[in-house]
Amino acid sequence: MISANDFIPSQYSHSIENAKFSWSSPSNIALVKYWGKKDKQIPANPSVSFTLHNCKTITKLACAKKEKQDAFSFDLLFEGKPKEDFKPKIEQFFERVVLYLPFLKDYHFTIDTQNTFPHSSGIASSASGMAALAMNLMSLEKALNPEMTENYFYQKASFLARLGSGSACRSVKGKVVVWGNHRNISRSSDLFGVEFPYSIHENFNNFQDTILLVDKGEKQVSSSVGHNLMNEHPFAERRFEQANENLDKLITVFESGNLDEFITIVESEALTLHSMMMTSIPYFILVKPNTLEIINAIWKYRNETKIPVCFTLDAGANVHVLYPENVKETVLQFIKDELVGYCQNGQYICDQIGIGSEIIQY
Repeated sequence: MISANDFIPSQYSHSIENAKFSWSSPSNIALVKYWGKKDKQIPANPSVSFTLHNCKTITKLACAKKEKQDAFSFDLLFEGKPKEDFKPKIEQFFERVVLYLPFLKDYHFTIDTQNTFPHSSGIASSASGMAALAMNLMSLEKALNPEMTENYFYQKASFLARLGSGSACRSVKGKVVVWGNHRNISRSSDLFGVEFPYSIHENFNNFQDTILLVDKGEKQVSSSVGHNLMNEHPFAERRFEQANENLDKLITVFESGNLDEFITIVESEALTLHSMMMTSIPYFILVKPNTLEIINAIWKYRNETKIPVCFTLDAGANVHVLYPENVKETVLQFIKDELVGYCQNGQYICDQIGIGSEIIQY
């Protein structure tokens, strides 16, 4: 079994004075939810997600060797402009990963990042942002150690991304990604995400995700605080068992293409996530009245038309509408006619399953 120590490098074979890299990394949407974590960003239960395609972060990294190598040194730009309030999170990330990337204090970095989705759109950008930064840092390490294998490159990138934002480890590689040790998922690990290892029915090819932006405001409760509330939660242990059971069920569902069962699991997981928030101490509610209106409208539409459209939620008010590609036009018309009115400023984003992080010429 791979341990964190396997990602501590020995001496590098090459030396580099200056370098530039650029990667894009997508957001992802969990089907089986991760909620609750242990020390060092270890998940309390396994999760599985669809990797998205359009909602992504594009990050350029420039590095230059410096004389004094006693501290981290970096400039952070968001959409080309300095972004001081992002810097503490990057500093914390560097502190967490310097054991695994000992060159971090050798260079001054310029990190220039932007999102393809609107800023403050209510879509979590920490997963895509931390994944993109991890990919760039791994490109630098590979330049310092060209003998590195591709498998190690992606595993370590996912490992590093996790230390920045847990779900970021699911944004590195693959269409369907599992994070967290699970008895029936080969090579699954709490340390990094792995590509779903079993066959996936054609029903899930290019599966669509239309994200309805119900509320673009800042969340009342940060994800970190929410995860920590699971430590004393009266229903936590049963929830962790349920997540493992649902992941087991999805193995069969993905193979058979059973969309009815898929819908049952995915919607149940979304509602369970929010029920855990509502039953923690302190308790909180992140869904909004319009979230519930959308859910009820989807249920009514599905019942009347038998079209396999469903919803999931992240830790917020926005609704991800999931459906197969072969009903895309019909469902989009339904969304425009009946759901967009519940969105803030009528905003929504059309997305679909993607493949993970991609290198960009810089």
